[in-house]
Amino acid sequence: MKQNYEEKFITNIENTNYASLSTGHQVFFKTIAFQYQFSFQELKQLIDFTIDFKMWNEKDIVEIFKNEYANRKMAFNHIRDVWNELKSKPNTYDTFDKSSYSDKRKITFEKIEKETLSLGACPVASPNTRCCNLMTLDSVESCGFDCSYCSIQSFYNQNKVAFDVNFAQKLKNLKLDPNETYHIGTGQSSDSLMWGNKEGILDALFDFARSNPNVILEFKTKSNNISYFLENEVPSNIICTWSLNTPVIIENEEHLTAKLHQRIGAARKLADKGVLVGFHFHPIVQYENYLEDYKEVYETLINTFDSKEVVLVSMGTLTFIKPVIQKLRSRDFKSKILQMSFVDANGKASYDLKAKKEMFKSAYDSFKAWHKDVY
Repeated sequence: MKQNYEEKFITNIENTNYASLSTGHQVFFKTIAFQYQFSFQELKQLIDFTIDFKMWNEKDIVEIFKNEYANRKMAFNHIRDVWNELKSKPNTYDTFDKSSYSDKRKITFEKIEKETLSLGACPVASPNTRCCNLMTLDSVESCGFDCSYCSIQSFYNQNKVAFDVNFAQKLKNLKLDPNETYHIGTGQSSDSLMWGNKEGILDALFDFARSNPNVILEFKTKSNNISYFLENEVPSNIICTWSLNTPVIIENEEHLTAKLHQRIGAARKLADKGVLVGFHFHPIVQYENYLEDYKEVYETLINTFDSKEVVLVSMGTLTFIKPVIQKLRSRDFKSKILQMSFVDANGKASYDLKAKKEMFKSAYDSFKAWHKDVY
């Protein structure tokens, strides 16, 4: 028996982000769906467009949708054209209103017993990528910061942070080839420093570094929580790196993290203690006048640090896997991070090659004074 449209709507709507819409938008969509008999794919995309308009702080779908269209295709194409136009033009945060974002999170901590030590290759390593051979060590699962673009939100429960009760013992039992040099980073599944020495994780990692001088152990952070490093002798094979961005992106997209001057100030204090520091510009984000804003950050670093104090500077940009995009659309918050034209980049969504060349060339050229000394 052939389904009527109402039955199809009820069946298909469960496979969209309809549940993430407000009650008012749900009523609106039901009305226009029955009026124009949108296909499942059209309805699915229109719902995503609606969520994006709200997330980007743009006009509401109800304002954009005309009172009448000649047919279904014209209605769908009009909304899609508006969506594409917003994605294709440079973002601006000048009038961006993120006042609805709550800076209070209820985080619960739990102790877990993992079967094995979470040590492995960098998750982006593949035959199609240039890899720096970084290995990642998960000392904590989930992060207390709330960066809109972060992939961690699609892997873990954001409000629950887990510590492996046997982490220290597993590190002691780890056998590495003494003739090999390893670069191991701890900032993949959580921020490396924001939790301090909770559950003894920094004690365990410092002991591991002392016992394995052939390991370069990297702590990557967006925090300024360096008290443990200031109060203790830091093994010479430990490096501390900061993920940096412009004040515009930190303010609007890197929620709950330390301000730019706080991160740079923390790095300066550790450099004064003799700890090698580094900086990651990942992601570099396009928006109006973004190149000038990033250049100011680059110049600040060059004026604040001697190149001999800096071990590395890395660059990267936005790349999204589908679960992260889906997670972003399921949240009720403001962000312009998805307001960009996507192209496929090794199975992920990212900027096109022209945009990447522009941002990376600007960054590389800006650090010309450090080219001889910094990796």
